[in-house]
Amino acid sequence: MTVRLSVDRRRWETHVDTTLAAYPSPVPVVKGNGYGFGREGLAKFAAERVDTIAVGTVHELDAVPSATTAVVLTPTLVAPERHDVVLTVAAHEHVDALASWSGRVLVKLASSMQRYGGEPELIAAAGAAGLDVLGVSVHPPLAASDTDHVAEIVRIVEAVDPALDVWASHVGPSLTDALPGRRIRHRIGSTLWHGDREALHLAAQVIDVRATTRGSAAGYRSTEVPVDGHLVMVGAGTAHGVAALPDGRSPFHHRQQRLQMFEPPHMHTTMLLIPNGEPLPVTGDWLDLQRPLTQTMVDEIVWV
Repeated sequence: MTVRLSVDRRRWETHVDTTLAAYPSPVPVVKGNGYGFGREGLAKFAAERVDTIAVGTVHELDAVPSATTAVVLTPTLVAPERHDVVLTVAAHEHVDALASWSGRVLVKLASSMQRYGGEPELIAAAGAAGLDVLGVSVHPPLAASDTDHVAEIVRIVEAVDPALDVWASHVGPSLTDALPGRRIRHRIGSTLWHGDREALHLAAQVIDVRATTRGSAAGYRSTEVPVDGHLVMVGAGTAHGVAALPDGRSPFHHRQQRLQMFEPPHMHTTMLLIPNGEPLPVTGDWLDLQRPLTQTMVDEIVWV
């Protein structure tokens, strides 16, 4: 195992349970790589606490336990074989794509994010197409404050039938007070799974270390080594989602010191260059890895 996520189980579970309890009708989101935990395991964990889970696409439905309601957040242009799920429509084309499908849907309404989203008249169009509209969905951008998000959602749904549930992301429990008499379903992802960063630690293992000299060539591109030192091979690369940080810096640390990459990561290995005189990790050491868990393929999860 070369990329490892260590989780303080008690601390992490306490955070998850406390967060869920803060919302009247929470819907955990389990999509993509399962926020670094893996979709299947995270969905099973969530299903022990709630009866409804949101996934990203129709291709992620297999991770949801059979007794749990699955809500698909991304519109699909191909109707799934399953009719026991809740789909999302955000345009007339999405409604048309479900002509041969019968089941429950959410109608996503346009927000200032300008991503998926239709106008309120799409609700009637979905109903006329034979779809069972459970509610409307609003997804404000991450930018701005929670107060701004609440105000935007209230404005968007003010003309919507109050009998329809309002499903929202990126907004706190105060939305419930702002829309009295409505059932609010809060979709919660990163805040739920990653809200207590101190409970999570991502690391990558050193798999080889070798001395090198200035002027020699190394790596995929036979790059010239600029200093005497050591090349450190870390078992983490593009197959794990590992890349340089947006500003080009290395994501690897040893003894609280950022380590220099000799060349960009490749499939399962990244070569680092440690100049002589600097702290040198040895084979088997674990280096701190600075990467978003939503973009990282983890080889091993260790619960401590």
